[in-house]
Amino acid sequence: MEAAATDTSVPDAAAAAPAAVDADGGRPRVDETEVEGFRHHVDEILSKVDQLEQRVKEVEQFYVDAAKKQAYPSRGSSAGKEKDKEKHVPGMKKQQQDTARREANATKRMQELMRQFGAILRQLTQHKWAWPFMQPVDAKGLGLHDYHQVIEKPMDLGTIKDLMEAKDGNGYKSVREIYADVRLVFNNAMKYNSEKNDVHVMARTLLEKFEEKWLQFLPKVTEEEKRREEEAAEVQVDMQLAQEAAYAKMARNISNELFEVDMHLDELREMVVQKCRKISTEEKRNIGTGLGLLSPEDLNKALEIVAQGNPNFLSTAEEIDLDMDAQSESTLWRLKFFVKEALEVQGKASLSGGDNNATNNSNNISNHQSNKRKREICDAIAKTAKKRNRKLP
Repeated sequence: MEAAATDTSVPDAAAAAPAAVDADGGRPRVDETEVEGFRHHVDEILSKVDQLEQRVKEVEQFYVDAAKKQAYPSRGSSAGKEKDKEKHVPGMKKQQQDTARREANATKRMQELMRQFGAILRQLTQHKWAWPFMQPVDAKGLGLHDYHQVIEKPMDLGTIKDLMEAKDGNGYKSVREIYADVRLVFNNAMKYNSEKNDVHVMARTLLEKFEEKWLQFLPKVTEEEKRREEEAAEVQVDMQLAQEAAYAKMARNISNELFEVDMHLDELREMVVQKCRKISTEEKRNIGTGLGLLSPEDLNKALEIVAQGNPNFLSTAEEIDLDMDAQSESTLWRLKFFVKEALEVQGKASLSGGDNNATNNSNNISNHQSNKRKREICDAIAKTAKKRNRKLP
C-alpha cells in the first residue's frame, strides 16, 4: 500500500475548457473562478496524499524495524526512536502505565531486600575488628603517600551505610551493588597491606564471614532477579503486541482514507472533464503517435491509464487493440497530458545526455526490445483508424 500510487492528475481546465466567449465573439474565455476552485481541490488532495505517504512510511518503518529486531535481537531501536513511535500509538499509553506500575512494585521489592541485607551489614560493623574499615582511609594523616596510586577506588563501611540511607536518588539501586562495595572495602585493605599485616588479617577474616552470610542471602537475590527478567520479557512482548495492533489499525485507516481520496479524485476528474471541450480527431492522432515515442516504462504507465478507464483492457497482453475513439474523454485527457509531459522529460534527458555514448549504447538494447511492443500498439491504432475510415460514406 503506497499513498504515492494515488493518481492526482486531472485535465487542465484553463487549457481545455472554454466556459464562456468574449463579447466580440473572439477566442474562448475561461472561467477563472472555476479553475481556481479545481486547483484548490487538487491542492487539498495533494496535501492529504502527502500526509498519507508519511503515515505509510511510518507503518513500513515499524515493520522493517520489527523484522530487524527479530533477526538481530541485540540490535534494537534506540530509545529516541522508540519514543518517536510511541507518541503516535494510542495503545502505548496504557502499556506505559502498566510498565511503570510493574517497575514501582519491583523497586519496592528490591528496597525490602536491601533492608534485609542491611541487617547483615550491621552485624558486620558490630564486629570487634570492623573499626579500621568504618571511615575513609586518611592517607595523608597516616603518611600513606602511595595509597591512591595503589587503590583505584577507595571504599569504607561508613560510606556504604550513607549510600544505603540516601533519599536523593543517588543511593544504591540493588543488593548486588552493596555486595560489590563491601567486598571492595576488604579487598582494598588486603591489596595495600601485606599478608602478615594486622589490617590484612582483619580484612580477610571479615570478608570470609561476610561471604558466608551472602551465600545464605543469595537465593533471595537470585529469585528477585529472575522475576525481574521474566517481567521485563513480558513487558517487551506486551509492548510489541500493542504496537503491532496499533499500527495494524493505522494501516487499515490509511487504506480507507486512500479509498476516499480515490473516490474524491474520480469525482473531481469527472467534474473537470464535463467542463472540458471534446478531444479532437487530430489530438487523438497525436496521442497515438506520442505513445509510439514513449520509453518502455512510460508506455506501460500510459497503458495503465487506459486500463483504469476500461477494466476490460489488458495492458499486459501480447497484442493490444487500442481504439482511441472508444476511450472516455477522461482517459483521453489524461493520456494527452501524460504523453506531453513524458515526451518533454525525454527530450530534456536526451539533450543533457548527448555526450554519454556508453550509456546510450547500453540503452539501445532495452530500446530494441521495446520496439516490437511499440510497433504493435501503433499498428493497432492505425488499423483501428483504417477500419473506421472504411465505414465513413
